[in-house]
Amino acid sequence: MKKKMISKTLVGKTAVKALLGVALLTGSVVAQTGAVSAAEAKPTAKPTAQSTAAPVMRDNLSKYGLVKDMELPVTVTAGGLSYTLEKIMIYDINSKDAQNLIKQFRYDSFGVLVSKPKYFIWTKITIKNNSNSTVKRSLNDQQDKWVLTLKRGGELDPIWPKTNEGKINNKSAFYYYTLKPGEELSTYQAFLYEKDFDYFAVRLYHANGFDEKLIVKY
Repeated sequence: MKKKMISKTLVGKTAVKALLGVALLTGSVVAQTGAVSAAEAKPTAKPTAQSTAAPVMRDNLSKYGLVKDMELPVTVTAGGLSYTLEKIMIYDINSKDAQNLIKQFRYDSFGVLVSKPKYFIWTKITIKNNSNSTVKRSLNDQQDKWVLTLKRGGELDPIWPKTNEGKINNKSAFYYYTLKPGEELSTYQAFLYEKDFDYFAVRLYHANGFDEKLIVKY
C-alpha cells in the first residue's frame, strides 16, 4: 500500500510540474505574440515635421508702386562676365535701416550723380568671370560695368564703403574686386537715388558686350 501511495504521489507531482511547464510556456508565447502585435501596430519611424521656413524677402519694390514682371534673382551676361542681382531693398535716406548701413560702412551721403538723395538702396549681388581674362575694379579701372535704372534718366548712383577701402573681394560690401577666369564673388553694393519710380532695368556692359533685363517693364 505504501509503495502504491508513493507512486501515486510521484505521478501527481510529475503531472503538476508538467502542467506548470505547459502554462509557463503558453504564457511566454502569448506574451511574445502580444509584443509583436504591439510593435506592428505602432510605426517604427517618427513622422518628420514639414518645413515652415518663411520665404526669403528679396525686394520691397511693391512699396514704391513697382509691379515685377520677373522675380529675383536675375542674371545678365556680357563679354564673359555675369552679374546676378540677388536682392534689392530701397530705404528712405533718413530711415533707421539706411542710417545704420551708412554708419556701419562709412558711406558718403552724396554721390557723383546725386547730391541730395531721397533713397539709399542696398543690393546683394553675385558676379562671375566666365572669360579668359581677369575682370576687376581697381584704383586705375573704376568704370561701372552694370547699371541699375528706375526711371528714364534715373540711374542709381553707386557709393563706396570707406571701411573696406583698398580691400579686394570683400564679401560684406565691396570696394575693389579682382576676378580671375572662373572666379566669382557674392557681396553687397549700395546706391543713392533722388528721382521717382517708373520701371526697373538691370544692364551690363563689358568687353564690347551688352545685356539687359527689365524686372519691372515700362
